[in-house]
Amino acid sequence: MDDPLELAQYCKPTILIGTFPQPSHTPALRRLFIIFLLLFLAPISWSATRYFLVEADRGNWQTADRSSAGLLPSASQNREALIRVYAARTVRWRGIFAVHTWIVVKEHGAAHYSRYDYTAWGEPIRSNGFAPDGRWFGAVPETIVAVDGQDAARLIPKIRNIIESYKFRAYGDYSAWPGPNSNTFVRAVLDGVPELNAVLPPTAVGKDYPYDGWLGTTASRTGVFVSIAGYLGITVGWIEGIEVNLLGAVVGIDIRRPALKLPAIGRLGMAS
Repeated sequence: MDDPLELAQYCKPTILIGTFPQPSHTPALRRLFIIFLLLFLAPISWSATRYFLVEADRGNWQTADRSSAGLLPSASQNREALIRVYAARTVRWRGIFAVHTWIVVKEHGAAHYSRYDYTAWGEPIRSNGFAPDGRWFGAVPETIVAVDGQDAARLIPKIRNIIESYKFRAYGDYSAWPGPNSNTFVRAVLDGVPELNAVLPPTAVGKDYPYDGWLGTTASRTGVFVSIAGYLGITVGWIEGIEVNLLGAVVGIDIRRPALKLPAIGRLGMAS
């Protein structure tokens, strides 16, 4: 190989197509994006479709039905102490994403129920402004917590004390998103009464607003949570399961009573 031209031909660089390693993070990012779409955007889209096809006919909020849904007997017919937490879809388009929750209590032998809501008008904590088990502007409520008898009698004083000392009680404190709103208020009560072992549904937007610090134990005292101003957070507990909060939308899983928790839809699985 003494000829210089022959040597140059032999040493000519060769480009190997397709032999360089490809970035490995691209498929992983794509999978994460698909999971995000499925777990967050798909449930919200489904709920929006359902709202416009079914729920939008609830009518004007000023004339919507707020009568009793028949979930409670009259107080005079029920002498036992009682605690209830109800949830119903919020008014108008916000019902796509969220429920409104409230608390009902009655001491043993009391002649009437006491209902507590946290609302956007007037003083935020509203007492007996609606029927105890009333429809929330046309939406029928579901029962989240039900305690009766001696257990209820023992816990009611704690509930009333928490309500009376709740710090976001001044005009202008209410904020629909990310909180404090009605679900923040009810979450605070449940946090103060861990004996209830109660968990608000994933559609209770605002329940993860950090009304008393960004890090702490869960309401049941079986886990912990961290929340950045209600916009981003995570909750892990035996009673609460595993929940990830993104801009108020919650995705999670309940291991104790197997269920998937989805934004805008709620639980899919065993009842809580």
